[in-house]
Amino acid sequence: MTIIHGPTSHSYFSQRLRLHYVDWGNEDAPPLLMVHGGQDHCRNWDWLAQEMREDYHIIAPDLRGHGDSQWMVGGAYSKFDYIYDIHQLLHQTKMTPVKIIAHSMGGEVCLRFAGTYPELVEKMVIIEGLWEHPDEAAKREEKPLAERVREWEVNLRKTAGRTARRYATLDDAYQRMHEANPHLRPDQARHLTIHGANQNEDGTYSWKFDNYVRTGNPLRTNMEQDQALWSNITCPVLNVRGNESWASAPEKDGQLEYFQQGSYVNIEDAGHWVHHDQLDEFLGHAVPFLNG
Repeated sequence: MTIIHGPTSHSYFSQRLRLHYVDWGNEDAPPLLMVHGGQDHCRNWDWLAQEMREDYHIIAPDLRGHGDSQWMVGGAYSKFDYIYDIHQLLHQTKMTPVKIIAHSMGGEVCLRFAGTYPELVEKMVIIEGLWEHPDEAAKREEKPLAERVREWEVNLRKTAGRTARRYATLDDAYQRMHEANPHLRPDQARHLTIHGANQNEDGTYSWKFDNYVRTGNPLRTNMEQDQALWSNITCPVLNVRGNESWASAPEKDGQLEYFQQGSYVNIEDAGHWVHHDQLDEFLGHAVPFLNG
């Protein structure tokens, strides 16, 4: 079993929310920000951070509504709120310009952040942050705004009436974690479960993330606006995808053309969580890219 020597835990405030992040130390080294995906948490980076902490000062936040960060009041988790939270964290820690590794929804958010503040980002490794195929985005955007708002309201009411799933034991939650990603080693799945679940008052366990993060937001950027933000990014961007993933492949769907300095790598025998499924190969691509 891999032994993880963990980071220190910290809080900061953004839009009146108390948000959590971890710091892996080495403050004299160049800054590196790691941002998790939806329904995940900051400790999902532990294996990667353990390998890179000697060369970088790594911080990793729990996005609002995730991990040990506070849940927002209301049900519209906006990507722009996440962008502000990230900017606030970097502002308070004075860790700019910064290099970034981000996964899935975190990658989607960080691409928009870098397109808004290109002067603050030096390099980015984005793991399946371009997950939506342009054709799927176009179908979604064809819906009138009123229809999207009505669908969102239906989802909110369903979420309001749904209680968080409870597991009788932590081992039951671990089994669910392992089923969700069969690539995970048993020690990885247990580590992610320990840091991703809370024990309820009745002794059962539930995942830490707020169920409302699933509902989305009807007021979001469209594909044209996202592409304009990607075009604003001046730093090199390495996009990473697992060949077994459901996410869109950017070298096939045309999305790479919007990056000034965009590159792409597809990793075999990996799903959506490439950095878990094939850590050594991921490091073999990410480390030379960030250090070069």
